[in-house]
Amino acid sequence: MALALQVYRNLLATYLQPQRKQVVWLAVMLFSSVGLQILNPQLLGFFIDTVTTSGNIQKLFLATFLFSGIAILVQILTVVTSYLGETVAWIATNALRLDLVQHCLCLDLSFHQFHPPGELLERVDGDVTILARFFSQLVIHVLGNALLLIGILFVLFLEDWRAGLSLSLFSLIAVSILLNLRSFAVLPWTHYRQMAAEFFGFLTEYLGGREDIRANGAISYVMHQFHQMLQRWLPIYQQARFASTVLWAISVGLFTFGNVIALAIAAYLWQQNAITIGTAYLIFHYTNLLQQPIERIREELEELQQVAASIQRIQELLATPAYTTATGQRIVPDGAISVRFDRVRFSYPTHEHPQTENPLPILQDLTFHLPAGQILGLLGHTGSGKSTIARLLLQFYDCQSGEIQVGDISIAQADRQQLRQRIGFVTQNIQLFQASVRDNLTFFNSSIQDSQILVILEEMGLQDWLRSLPHGLDTQLGADSSGLSAGQAQLLAFARVFLENPGLVILDEASSRLDPTTETQIERATERLLSGRTGIIIAHRIKTVQRADQILILEQGKVLEYGDRLALLRNPQSHFTRLSQFNTAIE
Repeated sequence: MALALQVYRNLLATYLQPQRKQVVWLAVMLFSSVGLQILNPQLLGFFIDTVTTSGNIQKLFLATFLFSGIAILVQILTVVTSYLGETVAWIATNALRLDLVQHCLCLDLSFHQFHPPGELLERVDGDVTILARFFSQLVIHVLGNALLLIGILFVLFLEDWRAGLSLSLFSLIAVSILLNLRSFAVLPWTHYRQMAAEFFGFLTEYLGGREDIRANGAISYVMHQFHQMLQRWLPIYQQARFASTVLWAISVGLFTFGNVIALAIAAYLWQQNAITIGTAYLIFHYTNLLQQPIERIREELEELQQVAASIQRIQELLATPAYTTATGQRIVPDGAISVRFDRVRFSYPTHEHPQTENPLPILQDLTFHLPAGQILGLLGHTGSGKSTIARLLLQFYDCQSGEIQVGDISIAQADRQQLRQRIGFVTQNIQLFQASVRDNLTFFNSSIQDSQILVILEEMGLQDWLRSLPHGLDTQLGADSSGLSAGQAQLLAFARVFLENPGLVILDEASSRLDPTTETQIERATERLLSGRTGIIIAHRIKTVQRADQILILEQGKVLEYGDRLALLRNPQSHFTRLSQFNTAIE
């Protein structure tokens, strides 16, 4: 319990500190409303006693006027409180969403490999949305209703100590029961939120692959999986709702018992001539009013159960470390940069133990040196480790042993952000964003001028395509690349790299899915892109690496052959020569 309170306190302090003025005003409004709710029944008691005794019309009108005015003021305070609460909640939850998204973007690929986008969407949006009332009103309402409860009991003691003592004992028992049941539904709601994350992950994955699913007749399979997931979700939801219903039933029973106590005490004291009829009404009215803070506390605690489940999941996400440990500050020099791998060993992490080395290594004692300005042709079967080299250079992962140097700087000592700016990476799968052409090319870097973009697009042969767009660089592109051919999308990726002006360019199967005509255009762009830069060309086909200075052939993570391309071609026994001859024979 102490640990949980510490987590709540830290979360509130972090995201409410920038809004402390609004939070103070919110508390003032809420506590003022509490005070008026305690005061107003006194006017009703005064009205009843006046009617049954003197019947003074002026006093009755005054009591009526004050009662109505206070009731209206309470409603105004409620509206103001709701407005302030929603404002505080919106700002706090948006700040938390920003932190979660930034944290997810900083996590290495081993995390995203095992957590689909739909699951992260549920964490960032679904769980954070549940925290809205936690930030704005939940804690203040718990405190406010606790204050209302104490205030009511204090007034009851002032009316008659026996009524105050009896109803204080009842309130103590009721609150104790509800507090002991506070965690009753935490686990069911945790399971419910986790199931929701899996559900949205499922939808994201299969809706994203809708074309392949329809083309290959897998709709029935997907619907079957969808049905099974819903079937698993239903009992989890029922368990969570049952836990909440049990709490509601207990609270209703407690309120009924409280009313019985109030009626019995009021009847007894009135028969003993210890109180007036107005005071008897006040005891019953205050007892009914006790229902409000106890019921609200119950509701807030029920809300807190769902909040606790969401906070736990958010804390787990924020506590997930990035397993790439490089925290260097050294700057990679401008211009073409050299690359050196020295006995590098790497295995992808497992799902259960992300920090544990997989027993099946992807790279085994890999060693090579690529001087600045030269081009390395990287060949090998699928799964041989070619793309892994690019991911290690970009620091998406850390190698388990050995050393990687970029520009004669150990990659572990390099500044990560600046390193990635010095490396251009083009793959066969081009990711476009739901944004303008300009933003897709500059990655939202406003310092890049339109004149630079236009020059690069002309060099890429995309000037006619740009003129065909209705709004030029302001034209919105879709995330699914609709309206773009594969060649145009590939050339846009090349334009991105040109605008970054990196010292090392990695082309990962960049032209593997293009027709010969478009591939020729890509080849010209490739030649222009690699001019004056260090390059690594990852390919399956020999033709793609004809401009390379060096050739590295991988086989199951090991170096099968490595050397100067021309020297290997002059050696009839080299594996590269045999591949070249085989490729020529096929063509």
